[in-house]
Amino acid sequence: MTEESGSPRSAYAPEYPIRTERLLLRPIAPTDAAAMHAYKSDPDSVRYVPYAPLDLAAVEQRIATTWANTRFTQEGDAVCLAVEHRASGELVGDVVLFWRSESDRTGEVGYIFDPRFAGQGFAGEAVAALLALGFDGLGLHRIVARIDERNIGSARVVERLGFRREARLVESEWFKGEWATLLVYALLEREWRERPAGPGP
Repeated sequence: MTEESGSPRSAYAPEYPIRTERLLLRPIAPTDAAAMHAYKSDPDSVRYVPYAPLDLAAVEQRIATTWANTRFTQEGDAVCLAVEHRASGELVGDVVLFWRSESDRTGEVGYIFDPRFAGQGFAGEAVAALLALGFDGLGLHRIVARIDERNIGSARVVERLGFRREARLVESEWFKGEWATLLVYALLEREWRERPAGPGP
């Protein structure tokens, strides 16, 4: 779907797994619970995501409910995917694509990775695959990322993918007991299609 088409898909069921050079993006499975718990129970890892450290039971419950959706049927839907290292089979993190608006054709990306795998470019590679899912698959016009200003590593991920920083919202959210300043990044479909070659599927 091109930007000029003016309408998003009414529903979209991606084909899994989504393959990149080094990764597989696939639905989260109950067998992922222990590996996900390893980083989702770490206070430093979840500092900038909208939940507190999770115990194993909470991870298992979310895998069975919140994180179980694998398709987009209406605005407001979110698809969460496990990110698996193809060579080793290890779970390195998970990502999410939100369908924010059908009429405005907007989406949002989010991601969290096991710190043991930091510095290898896996986040950028996985988020690039999400962009293809949103722009090519769902027919979005614009995808945003909202990042806590203190989360420098996360900001670098989207900057390397060509996102523009559009806003700095000073102390705009009361988040985990303190005021958080949010950076708003965005990427348009045409900008994504015109981007130089970079990390991606």
